[in-house]
Amino acid sequence: METYDALLASITPDTGETRTILDPATGTAVGEAPVHTVADLEEAIAAASAAQPAWAALGHEARSAALLKAADAVERSAEELARLLSREQGKPLNGPNARFEVGACAAWLRAAATTPLDPEVVVDDGETYAELHYKPIGVVGAIGPWNWPMMITIWQIAPALRMGNAVVVKPSKMTPLSVLALAKVLNEELPDGLLTVVSGDREVGARLAEHPAIGKIMFTGSTAAGRSIIRSSADTVKRLTLELGGNDAGIVLPDADPKGIAEGLFWGAFINTGQTCAALKRLYVHDDIYDAVCEELTKVAAAMPMGVGLDESNVLGPLQNRAQYDIVAGLVEAARDSGARILTGGNPDPDQPGHFYPATLVADIDNNNPLVAEEQFGPALPIIRYSTVDEAVAMANALDVGLGASVWSPDLAAARRVAARIEAGTVWINKHGAVDPRVPFGGAKQSGYGLEFGVEGLKAVGVPQVING
Repeated sequence: METYDALLASITPDTGETRTILDPATGTAVGEAPVHTVADLEEAIAAASAAQPAWAALGHEARSAALLKAADAVERSAEELARLLSREQGKPLNGPNARFEVGACAAWLRAAATTPLDPEVVVDDGETYAELHYKPIGVVGAIGPWNWPMMITIWQIAPALRMGNAVVVKPSKMTPLSVLALAKVLNEELPDGLLTVVSGDREVGARLAEHPAIGKIMFTGSTAAGRSIIRSSADTVKRLTLELGGNDAGIVLPDADPKGIAEGLFWGAFINTGQTCAALKRLYVHDDIYDAVCEELTKVAAAMPMGVGLDESNVLGPLQNRAQYDIVAGLVEAARDSGARILTGGNPDPDQPGHFYPATLVADIDNNNPLVAEEQFGPALPIIRYSTVDEAVAMANALDVGLGASVWSPDLAAARRVAARIEAGTVWINKHGAVDPRVPFGGAKQSGYGLEFGVEGLKAVGVPQVING
């Protein structure tokens, strides 16, 4: 285990162009990140291509053992990784934030290592015998976001490595230090060249998406960027797993207990200060309990401290970057101007350093308001009234995205009937955004395609091969 300073120094380049990474809570420098070039990418891909065959030849058992050791390495450096993540991304150490994210990295590594994937006998009728196997793809390109930089990188690389692939990672330019540090720790237990992080700009990502030696791209980010990757990957017919933008709906049925669900609703929406693809971003509440839900949510929001992430008392942090802050502030102001009611928040302190926007609840808002119809990706939740379940389902399904959704009711049978009508890749009951490494996860409509996690996630980073005879 290294100290925080030693870990940061180990990923600080000695030569070449660098970018100063600033703490979004304070504006102070966190460290220097390399600005890798397309030439650096080519070197990484060549090294990955050279390392991959021997890694594949080890077989599942040996690869899984290495991933379990990598999980141990993450846990040995957990506090140092969490501190760096908090400073670079902004999320607090406590709550479902930095320490939680680093813990999830170890958990997903262990899940990828221990999930069985045996050959499947698809026909055995005495005349025909056919088995379905999954072989390594080769080299996988992983392009990650800035909101959960460590955890989502693990979601991409852990199954890819388990299945015998090498991986080249391109992190967001907003949060490269976290991913570089994570890879440095993982590489203590992995063969040289197998996992490389290339911290470059847009042209590096574009080349990765089109590169003929890359057999698959795994991408988490905006729908617009996903479309670009689809176009770039077309000439080489790459396999793709795309987890794209979402604008998740939650439907509260009239028999729900406002006080009992308030904290679950809050964290469904405000986890990582709302900067989560599968966060609850528009809440539909029946007329009968609308005012009570608004009241209870406001109480919960008022009790959640926001501030600098390294302060152990905080559970909400800043927006990671000023561009995202401006999006959230603009949508809230447009909602206010339209006559919507601000229950709490909506009043950032102009003198406070950092990109802090208070947890904001907006009531009595029209379903067509931009705060509802556009993904805010920040700490502002619109709460929309509905009169009938049919109306709520229609509003939930009206957008062209469908990553996640939720239904809230003590009547599980009724909640599941409503859930089945919602157009989303995952619909949670009485919770929101509760991903599980054993449970497949993926989007519907323009929220992307392909599955992650569990057996289906392993299959997604392999090439199916039928042995018939």
